[in-house]
Amino acid sequence: MSEKHIVVQGATLKCQFSVEPKTDKLKVLTQTKDYANDKDGEKKLIATDKEIGQTLEKNTFGKCKMQPNGSGDFLPCMCVIQEWIKYYKNLKMSNGGKALTEESKATCPIGGTGCISIDKHGQKTEAGKQNIKNANPEVHNQTNPLVNLKELEKKRFSKEGLEQAKN
Repeated sequence: MSEKHIVVQGATLKCQFSVEPKTDKLKVLTQTKDYANDKDGEKKLIATDKEIGQTLEKNTFGKCKMQPNGSGDFLPCMCVIQEWIKYYKNLKMSNGGKALTEESKATCPIGGTGCISIDKHGQKTEAGKQNIKNANPEVHNQTNPLVNLKELEKKRFSKEGLEQAKN
């Protein structure tokens, strides 16, 4: 089974009925406590099935194929999310909602059930201290030859390294 990512603030969504392949970014408005993939706990709020209504940055995916205007063109999309399906049922967040995953889909009153999907989950890889500590020095030196992990460790634990850290 493949890995499924939790959706966070800034994830991009798309609608299957958009005339142009436009995306919009998700804003997490229902909670301020639960973060993922954010070492400082400031930016990547976890999205839940409680993100209902106008919870996107622009609240539009361009023109909507489900709304012809009668002259061969289409009316603009006005995205209002009614509900989410396929969320992660085993993880209840502080707002009482269930975490969204990249398999989650949203319902729009015009497009119907599941017409809005997750294009990108919004998480990014950030290396932290533990990643460096666990890194294989030989592999690291091959992929990043300008940084010598052994020298960094020596400097960190030497008297010279401690004095530099104080300054």
